[in-house]
Parts: sequence; structure tokens; C-alpha cells
Amino acid sequence: MDLFDYMRSTAQEKESPLASRMRPATLDEVVGQKHIIGRDKLLYRAIQADQLGSLIFYGPPGTGKTTLARVIANTTKASFRQINATVAGKKDMEEVVKEAKDALGMYGRKTILFVDEIHRFNKSQQDYLLPYVEDGTLILIGATTENPYFEVNGALLSRSRIFELKALEPEDVKELLFRAVQDPVKGMGSYRAELSGDAADFLADVSGGDARAALNALELGVLTTGRSEDGLIHITLAVAQECIQKRAVRYDKDGDSHYDTISAFIKSMRGSDPDAAVYYLARMLYAGEDIKFIARRIMICAAEDVGNADPQALCVAVSAAQAAERIGLPEAQIILSQAVTYVASAPKSNAACNAVFAAMEAVKNQRNMPVPAHLQDAHYRGAGKLGHGTGYKYAHDYPNHYVKQQYLPDGMEGQRFYQPTDMGYERKIRERLDFLRES
Repeated sequence: MDLFDYMRSTAQEKESPLASRMRPATLDEVVGQKHIIGRDKLLYRAIQADQLGSLIFYGPPGTGKTTLARVIANTTKASFRQINATVAGKKDMEEVVKEAKDALGMYGRKTILFVDEIHRFNKSQQDYLLPYVEDGTLILIGATTENPYFEVNGALLSRSRIFELKALEPEDVKELLFRAVQDPVKGMGSYRAELSGDAADFLADVSGGDARAALNALELGVLTTGRSEDGLIHITLAVAQECIQKRAVRYDKDGDSHYDTISAFIKSMRGSDPDAAVYYLARMLYAGEDIKFIARRIMICAAEDVGNADPQALCVAVSAAQAAERIGLPEAQIILSQAVTYVASAPKSNAACNAVFAAMEAVKNQRNMPVPAHLQDAHYRGAGKLGHGTGYKYAHDYPNHYVKQQYLPDGMEGQRFYQPTDMGYERKIRERLDFLRES
């Protein structure tokens, strides 16, 4: 490193964004992700022992993927190189491989290659790394916001351990915010700023577990807010809202607001009001509600309140849940809106829901009656010799693929659990069942 490189590096350390300056240097400084870097976890022990194999870090933005790579760089005795797949090409990888071979051959030192946004590499670029990962020339650490099982070559995956990083909990983000305000070296401590509890709660909640977004908003607030008469820079809730350009919505995820909103959301879908339903969807999304939680409520409503009046409703709800989780916000709001408006607009019937409740009640209150002999399995361990299955009529051998025979246990003949309505497709189901029962 020459003088100019040193000066540029020193300037970057001082002038880089707060989120970059606040990156932990050791494992003990890392906040959150205890499911993979708790003291008793494999990754923590491997980093401390400097015995790493190839790794893939997978998770949303701002959850610490690059941070963990930097911690490893500060901990390991191996050479550490970093490239970003959005700008790196084959030439960059060739240089890293050459240096890695030299380090291994001359000094017996391994090389860790950290590839940020590894999903941006195409198949041939990923294939290029494979033999060097295979023979130990490189220890690969990849970071990706995309599902690695879809975006990373199977051959690389089979040689790597995958660790999924979760969105940080609000308490984790708040810890980072207060640490940044108070730290006089890497943080904003020299500015004599004071972060209110309401502002910290808001930034931690609205950031959606993205520490970088919360720290960027805090830095903007400190740098653009004037000092008060007491000589301090007060980061209040109003300042926090301005910095992140989002109004605080009263939505306590553990309190009445949460339960009232989700209740209104479900009742609006059940009540066939798509306008109200999508409004409450927007309120929850704006306040940072978990999209998986929202998707679960849509699926339940599709089965419980729409049922067989429109069997497609559950298909739409399940597909939307899978798509929203795979794609993530902000695009997931479009997917959820489609599902919500479809379920809200669909004809309604809770007959299928009532059927299982009625059947459960019968099972609970009536004695456990045996399955009719002709419905019993005739193949298991020669059960046919005991008369099991004898007399069973195979429906497909009869006209209309139907034949009348007893299916409920003795003593329960004629009981009706499923009572189809006249709503939507269920009318056809009712008409067919009536026809079969009368024939």
C-alpha cells in the first residue's frame, strides 16, 4: 500500500456512512443472529477456532451478511479477499486464484474469498470457482439476498454450509441505534446527540429489521438537526419521521391496535368488501407487519369463509403466500393485494368449515365405532382372509362412477356433516350430492 492508498483508506474510514463505520470488528460486538452465532453454535465455534469451510450467508438486506464476513476477516489467519459479483469479472477471479495459489504454495496460508451478491454471478462464473473450492485453494464465503437453492449452483452448494440470517428484531436495531449515538469513535458520540425512546422505537420498527436503513436515518437526523438551547441535538419522533420520510402509524404489534386491525382485515374479507380489506392490508404493510403473518390470515379466510363456493380462492391464497415470501417487499404488496381482493370478492360459504367442526364433535362425543368391514384394508398382512374388504363396490365400475353403499360406521348412517350452500360453485356440489343421494 502506497501513501495515496493509505490516505484514501484513512479518509474512507472517517467519511464512510455511519452504517459502515459501525460494523462490528469482533463476534462479541455482533447484534442479533444468535441462532447461528450464539456461543454454543457451530459457526461461532468455527470462527473462533479459525476452522472455516466454505459458507453461504443468505438473508434480507441489512441483517449482517457482510458484517459477518468482515468479522471473519479480522479473526482468521487466512488471507482475505473480497469482490462484489455486480462488478467483478473473470479477470478479478483469476487474480484472486493466482494470489491464493501463491499464498498456499509459499506460506501454507489459505485464502478466504468473500463474494458479495454471489447470485449475480452467472453459471459459468460460479463454475470457474468450483475446482478451487474443491481442492482447497479457496474457502468461499458467499452472501446473497436471494434463495441460494435457486440462484447458486448445486455443486457449490454441496460444498458449502448455508446459514440463513433473519431480519433483526426491533430490540436488536434499537441497541445498534443507541450504540451509534453514544460511540465517540465510530459513531456520532462527538455530536452530543440524544435519541428519544419513541424515535428509537419508530426507526427500529419501520426499518423492518434492516440495521443499515435505521442507521442511515439516524445519521441523517444528527447531521441535519440543529442544536437545542441545552446544546444537544434531539432526535425526536418527528425528526425520525422526516429522516425516513414515513409517518408513524399507531400499530403496537403486541397490543390492541394490532389485534383490532387484523380483526377488521379478516371481517372485511369475510364481508365481501375488497376496498376495506385492501385498506387494512395497506395499514399493516405500512406499519411493518410481517408479510408471512398477513398471508396466513388470507389463507385461513379462503378456506374458512370462501370454502367450496370458490375452490380457487385457497389456490390463489397459497400461491400468493409462497410468491410473497420468495419475492419479498416491496413487490410482495402487489401479490398480497391480488389475493386479498380475490378472496374478498369471492362468493362465501363456511359449509366446509362447519363440516369438520361437526365431524370433530361427533368423534368427541360418540364411541369409536369400527370401520365397516367392506371398507377395511384387505392387503395388510393377509387381512383379506379375515373378510376385510369383502363386498366393497369399486365406484368406477358403475354408471356415473357412483354406486350407493355404506361408508359411515354402523349406527351413523344418514348423518350429514357437510351441508353445501347455494353460493357459487358450491351450488353445483349440492346439486350433484342431491342427485346421487336420490338416485
